[in-house]
Amino acid sequence: MSIAYISCHDYEKYSEGYVDEESLLLDFLREKGLDIKRCIWNDTAVDWKQYDLVILKSPWDYHELINDFKCWLDMLQQLGVRLLNPVATIRWNSDKHYLADIAAAGLKVIPSVFFDKGSKPELSPVFKQLGVDTVIVKPCISAGAKNVMQITLAGLDSSQTAVHKLLEEERYFVQPFMPEIFNGEWALMFFNGRYSHCVLKMPRGDDFRVQHYHGGSVRAATPHPAHIASAAEYVAQFAAGSLYARVDGIICNGDYHLMELELIEPFLYLDTDAGAHERFYEAVVEHLARRPHPGPPPRGG
Repeated sequence: MSIAYISCHDYEKYSEGYVDEESLLLDFLREKGLDIKRCIWNDTAVDWKQYDLVILKSPWDYHELINDFKCWLDMLQQLGVRLLNPVATIRWNSDKHYLADIAAAGLKVIPSVFFDKGSKPELSPVFKQLGVDTVIVKPCISAGAKNVMQITLAGLDSSQTAVHKLLEEERYFVQPFMPEIFNGEWALMFFNGRYSHCVLKMPRGDDFRVQHYHGGSVRAATPHPAHIASAAEYVAQFAAGSLYARVDGIICNGDYHLMELELIEPFLYLDTDAGAHERFYEAVVEHLARRPHPGPPPRGG
């Protein structure tokens, strides 16, 4: 079975400072005997019909080319080429409105308030609604803390104009600033719905961002069994049929609260666990023998 392993143009730009997980995993899968080739998702020279399976690994620029990315998903679906994770799952997960669906299911999620493109909302009621004096503003379609703002109630007058300017270009959402982030963000990796391994991502100093290019650090960690069980619920309900899922969250009052459910292009920190590459390979092999899964229900369903 022929497999396309998805990367992006300018991969080196996006991967700078990372372990080259993409290449290491690709070499490992080839050594295990898989017929797999690295492909750029928006390379017009690729004949996608020649592939039986497409594995999304590092389409790290998808959020900057979201309309092209959605057209590519449509094209794969029309050709009958199977994508992992499922196309419906990818579409759903590409916009942070998915957090509202997870919250509606009764699972613990950091509260979110969404604003449409072109709107000019009054932000002061949002602070009252969320019960905080500091909030985080994020794009609904983004990655890597792009255009993320921290706003305090005291500095609202100047910040509101900046938010309105951002909303001229795209949709945004607001979440309460969670000081628990200074205790670390727990990222739990799942392959075929089964827990594999975990890392704890720590911000630098008083910065709330955990990404390495903002000075954050990462180390292997062992989560509490109750938190693994909580993370598994997000995967079971909203990532069924997925090859991989990364569940990012923080611990609030002893409970795991979701920040993001990463199903499109997460770094999987395979180098932090001795058995992670093998477990990923075994998950791929299992999928080769499975029938496709349709993905999560439509938003609001």
